[in-house]
Amino acid sequence: MMPYLTERIGNPSSLHSPGLEARKALDESRERISKFINGDGGDIIFTSGATESNNIAIIGTAMRNSGKGKHIITSSIEHMSVINPCKYLQKQGFEITYLPVDRNGRVDPDIVEQEIREDTILISIQHANGEIGTIQPIEKIGKIASERDVYFHIDAVASLGKIEVDVKRANVDLLTISSNDIYGPRGVGGLYIRKGVKIQPVMFGGGQEQGLRSGTENVAGIVGFGIAAEIMRKEYKGEAERQARLRDKLIAGILENIEESYLNGHPTERLPNNANLRFSYIEGESLILNLDMEGIYASTGSACSSKTLQPSHVLMAIGLKHEEAHGSLLFTLGRGTTEAQIDHVMEVLPKVVEKLREISPLYKKER
Repeated sequence: MMPYLTERIGNPSSLHSPGLEARKALDESRERISKFINGDGGDIIFTSGATESNNIAIIGTAMRNSGKGKHIITSSIEHMSVINPCKYLQKQGFEITYLPVDRNGRVDPDIVEQEIREDTILISIQHANGEIGTIQPIEKIGKIASERDVYFHIDAVASLGKIEVDVKRANVDLLTISSNDIYGPRGVGGLYIRKGVKIQPVMFGGGQEQGLRSGTENVAGIVGFGIAAEIMRKEYKGEAERQARLRDKLIAGILENIEESYLNGHPTERLPNNANLRFSYIEGESLILNLDMEGIYASTGSACSSKTLQPSHVLMAIGLKHEEAHGSLLFTLGRGTTEAQIDHVMEVLPKVVEKLREISPLYKKER
C-alpha cells in the first residue's frame, strides 16, 4: 500500500500517466478479489465498507426493480446494515418478509420458497451469522431464487476467508464483502454484481465505479484489500482447519467445566472461528470486563450493535429469553490465536464465572 500513500498519488479517473497507473492498480485488485469468490473479473465495485455495500445492494436493487414488484425477503437475524435498509424501504412502500430461524439460527429453504410471490424482487440472506456463527444453506436458497427469477443477495462479510465463497455455485447475484474482515485495511468494502443484474445508485456524483458508487476511490486501501484477498485465498483452508480445532477445544472445555453453560448457534454448521456461549445467572458485560483485566478480549455480539443495552436481536430470534441473551459471550478466533491462549481462557473463565455467580442475586435465588 505504501507507494499509493506516498509517490503514486494519481486520481484513477484522470487520463494522465499517474491516473492510469492508479486505475491499473484498482483493476488488478478487482481481479484478485473476484478470483477469491469465483467471479468473472470486473464484477466488483469498491465501497467504504460492508454497510455501504449492503445499502447499495438492497436499496439499489429495490428502486431499480420496483416496476416488477415491491416485495423483499430477508431473515430475522441479518446484520443491521441489511435490516435497517429494509426498514427504510418499508417506509417507501415496499413489503418486507422477515423469515424466522430455528433454534440454531438456520433459515429453512422450504420456507423461503413458500414466501416467494409474483412481486418478489429480492432475497437477502447472510452466508453466515457473525454473532452465533451459524452457516446458512445458501446454495439451496440460491437455486430456489434462480429458478423463480428473483435476485439473490448474500452478506458474506463473516464468511469470506473462513469458509468457501463461490458466487457461481450458489447462484449469487449480489454479494457483500469487507476488507478489514480478511485482515485488510479498514474503510474499504466491495459489492459483487453479477453481469446483467440491474440496480441503481443510491449516491450521485462523478459516476465512478460503473456509475454505482460515485466518489474518488481509496486507491491505497483498495490495493491492500486486493492483496489481503490474494493472501487469504492461498491460506484460508489450512487456517480454517487450525481455528476450528481450537474452537472445538474451547467450546468443549467450557461446556464440560462450567455448569449451566450452553452453546449458541449450530453445533456443526458454524464458522471455524466462532464460539458463542451463554452462562446462566450472570451478564455478558460483567464477563467482558473481568476477562479484559486478564488480557482476554471477547464481546457480547456484533461490534456494530454493542453500544445498545438491548439484547441481541439475533439471540432473541433463536428463542432465547432476555436474561439468556444478556448472559451470552462471543469469542472470535483469528490468525494470531494460539493453543496457549485457549488454555489461558479455560484457566481464567471458570473462576470469573464462579466469582460473578457468587454475587448474583439470580444465582442465590435459584440456589
